[in-house]
Amino acid sequence: MRTAKICLAGAAAAAMVGVLAAPAAAAPTDTTTTTFEVLVGTLDIDAPAAADLGDGAPGGTITGQLGTVTVTDSRGATNASWVASVTATVFQTGGASPPETILPEEINYWSGPSTASTGDGTLTPGQAAAGDADPLSSVTPLTAFTHSGGTGGNTASWNPTLVVNVPLDSIAGVYTGTVTHSVA
Repeated sequence: MRTAKICLAGAAAAAMVGVLAAPAAAAPTDTTTTTFEVLVGTLDIDAPAAADLGDGAPGGTITGQLGTVTVTDSRGATNASWVASVTATVFQTGGASPPETILPEEINYWSGPSTASTGDGTLTPGQAAAGDADPLSSVTPLTAFTHSGGTGGNTASWNPTLVVNVPLDSIAGVYTGTVTHSVA
């Protein structure tokens, strides 16, 4: 009898191992909690860090391009309008005496046409042609480019030209100032 009980216990143990080793049945459905984040869009402008317009003589002009200026609108607005404007500081050399100073009003700005754009809406240059160039100011912003209407994101790039009307009494030197683009 004892042999029968051992055999029966061995058979039961083998059966349990067989049950435990069987593959698990898959659930008919399962869920995954999923998250993502929508960030606040921004309206940004990017301009070159430095530009060299070249050289010229007193009483002449110095003409050069600043490099590409780009507005990126990722606000996703239903009205994606914006205005980019530009101002400038006084340009000076040496000790900044009057003959070592060129005022922003003696420098004309010409945005020219868009060099690249995305999105919808209407892009309008502030100064479409060279003959439309306007003097800069340190006080009153000059419109460089506008975007009106459209929805969602958009970008616009242009390569503005500066025309420096060098005063007759300007002395020789490297004149330095700042041209600032902003967008709102």
